[in-house]
Amino acid sequence: MHTAQDIEILNQKVQAEARFTDLIQEEASKIIVGQEHMLSRLMIGLLTNGHVLLEGLPGLAKTLAIRTLARLVDASFQRVQFTPDLLPADIVGTMIFNPGKHEFMVEKGPIFANFILADEINRAPAKVQSALLEAMQERQVTIAKESYRLEEPFLVLATQNPIEQEGTYPLPEAQVDRFMLKVKVDYPNRAEERIIMQRNLQGMPFDQIKPVVSKDQILSARSIVRSIYMDEKIEQYILDIVFATRDPKAGGMEELAPLILFGASPRASINLAMASKAHAFLNKRAYVIPEDVRQVAMDVMRHRVGLSYEAEAENMTQDDIIHKVLNRIEVP
Repeated sequence: MHTAQDIEILNQKVQAEARFTDLIQEEASKIIVGQEHMLSRLMIGLLTNGHVLLEGLPGLAKTLAIRTLARLVDASFQRVQFTPDLLPADIVGTMIFNPGKHEFMVEKGPIFANFILADEINRAPAKVQSALLEAMQERQVTIAKESYRLEEPFLVLATQNPIEQEGTYPLPEAQVDRFMLKVKVDYPNRAEERIIMQRNLQGMPFDQIKPVVSKDQILSARSIVRSIYMDEKIEQYILDIVFATRDPKAGGMEELAPLILFGASPRASINLAMASKAHAFLNKRAYVIPEDVRQVAMDVMRHRVGLSYEAEAENMTQDDIIHKVLNRIEVP
């Protein structure tokens, strides 16, 4: 049981530990104009050891944001451009023959980095997705029957284009569920786009960005995030939201029952709790409030709710369903 004094001590620790988040946002703003929502969700993924899927049209700085975050953390970074002819060995590595030593050696692939940018992830076939799935879930890869641990922090940050369907492979439900957050990236506003245009005409100062936080600081911050206080009422609130997608009738939302094919998995409850704690940390608070849950619920839930044919016929989206759930569940 946390006392008021415990929370105050934790609050001071959070405020001290969270200083680097301001540095990251300050440095990132030199490269990325606007897109605060996307940057904060990438930070939540970093603080909770959760993979992030960014979905948006071309040219919205998805790849640039990931590259910028990787540069600001003193960690290794690899980009993999997903294409239909990509092979699992192109990601995880393979065995090669060394003629000098007359033996096979492991040639490690780009997955052996702290940050992996999986660009246009839905363009690769199922074999490649299954190789990536092991790395995402188990934090290890298997090459020729030998397993190799991946160094922490290990984060897969993926992008996909929602409009081009030709030459794409829909991600398996099991893999989509492994992404902690699915973030929809939208166009910048008119003022932001003018700044983007001016900066690009002047030349982007990307090479001038220097790391502002170490891997050890990130790992230390993760342990602080886990210790952030979450009241039992907040836990029940999270469960109410998740269970409303599985059994809308029990939650008094009969009208949603024919629209939902399947509800959110238990990973939704876990990730909603973790993301809420990280959101509190970014706001330099040692305790979770209902607004933290509401702020991250859409990104945690939207890829975990299946729509029925009836919902698609009515042009309903996962976001519409989750909005209705959030508006109907009583806030503690």
